Amino acid sequence: MPTQTTQVPPATLQNGLTIQGIESLRALDKPCYIIQDNNHITINHSGCDEVAKITAYVPPMVAEQLGDPSFKAFYGVKYAYMTGAMANGISSEEMVISLGQQNILASFGAGGLDLNRVESAIQKIQQALPNGPYVFNFIHNPSEPAIEQGTIDLYIKYGVTVIEAAAFFSLTPSLVYYRAKGLQQDAQGHIQINNKIIAKVSRREVATVFMQPAPEDVLNKLIAQGMLTPQEAQLAMQVPMADDITVEADSGGHTDNRPLVSLLPSIIALRDDIQAEKQYPVEVRVGAGGGVGTPDSALACFMMGAAYVVTGSVNQSCVEAGASEHTRKLLAQAGMADVVMAPASDMFERGIKLQVLKKGTLFPMRAQKLYELYTSYNGLSEIPAPELEKLEQQILQNSVDNIWQETVKFFQQRDPSVIEKAKNNPKKQMALVFRWYLGLSSRWSNAGVKGREFDYQIWSGPAMGAFNDWVASTYLNDYKNRRVVDVAEHLMYGAAYQHRIQVLKSQGLYLPSRYQRYTPSASVV
Repeated sequence: MPTQTTQVPPATLQNGLTIQGIESLRALDKPCYIIQDNNHITINHSGCDEVAKITAYVPPMVAEQLGDPSFKAFYGVKYAYMTGAMANGISSEEMVISLGQQNILASFGAGGLDLNRVESAIQKIQQALPNGPYVFNFIHNPSEPAIEQGTIDLYIKYGVTVIEAAAFFSLTPSLVYYRAKGLQQDAQGHIQINNKIIAKVSRREVATVFMQPAPEDVLNKLIAQGMLTPQEAQLAMQVPMADDITVEADSGGHTDNRPLVSLLPSIIALRDDIQAEKQYPVEVRVGAGGGVGTPDSALACFMMGAAYVVTGSVNQSCVEAGASEHTRKLLAQAGMADVVMAPASDMFERGIKLQVLKKGTLFPMRAQKLYELYTSYNGLSEIPAPELEKLEQQILQNSVDNIWQETVKFFQQRDPSVIEKAKNNPKKQMALVFRWYLGLSSRWSNAGVKGREFDYQIWSGPAMGAFNDWVASTYLNDYKNRRVVDVAEHLMYGAAYQHRIQVLKSQGLYLPSRYQRYTPSASVV
């Protein structure tokens, strides 16, 4: 890691002592000795001849040391860190490639994209990163199982060997098929897992499913369909469904808004119980995401036992994100309280919500209005005329008849079975019309569609506001300077620095407050 070269003047401590060499703390690859001589404290890398004067010591602590080393070895990456997927290509090819070229793991946001777009992304990323590292997102799509299977077919066709499974309540045949496909034993009898899964969960019951082997009944059905061999199915019953579990706390997008300090230890303990029972040769690692937007939050995750950390919201304001400049600017101005829950497009009928930005957009209120109409009426024809007129003019900005025709055309190309199910079901038709707005609102945000700014659906959690507060006085305050590699480096370097500060505190040395926080500098990336 590059070191901080700025010279820091002596500081007067609360007890009247002075301190020199504080800049030595920034050289994380070197040890630091705290030497007290009467009313003077010196920090250096070499110590002193009079051992009695050394009052504290911190060993080298670089960012690469944080987290579980097996995570880094498993994926061939520099840090126990990854950027999570943001659907509709917000976590874009450019984001994945930029990070991958620095050996930092990143997940492409394939959720919500058509199969042609996903295929194009696979080709582009594999061309730029022929040896990885990269991940492709695989989001649960209960209303379109054909899209789920089509996405998995693409991943297997192109040899995408790491996916990030998100928003699953239970295992689907397509996910089980991906995990089991290609399983084999080497000459020593060890099971070789070709298709790796990082599962994003926020509930113990879902984590349990991913920590267990694939269900036998699902495997048998896949054998009967000719999709798996009996040997692949037999081996699948000996390995967990996931290699890594990301404990998702209060994140942007789909989230249960769980507190990380409660959720992470619970899932780690669950992993330990299952490992004691199953005795897997390699235990499932447990990482943490949701709310990670500062070095302090990243370090807190590691200190609670997270094998790795995952960032999301903070990357959406970076220049590589597949989001419009207007959206990135709004995100860079957000505070921690500027987020709210709103109905989700993909699971609208189930009442599932996701976390979005509320500052600078009316989307949350308008989306909630659509859900209220959906729960109050059995079809569009039942909506009172004044209410329908307001809906068409203020929210949809189109007639429901036109939107229905567009919806039919869309699904005839994507998944005709959706329209078949809705033909004689007015409530289903109403849901699809409302999902037209919910689905397009995120695309309007990504593309920067003029005239629709107040309808932008911008996924974000409170980590975005925390990040903005942290970088307010630095070069990263300007969203045009934010790059995903810089953000990753500063978060991890800063977490290692904060660890060093905490070690000193444990030995009784409390530095002036301005030195207790790592501040990003363009020279330290």
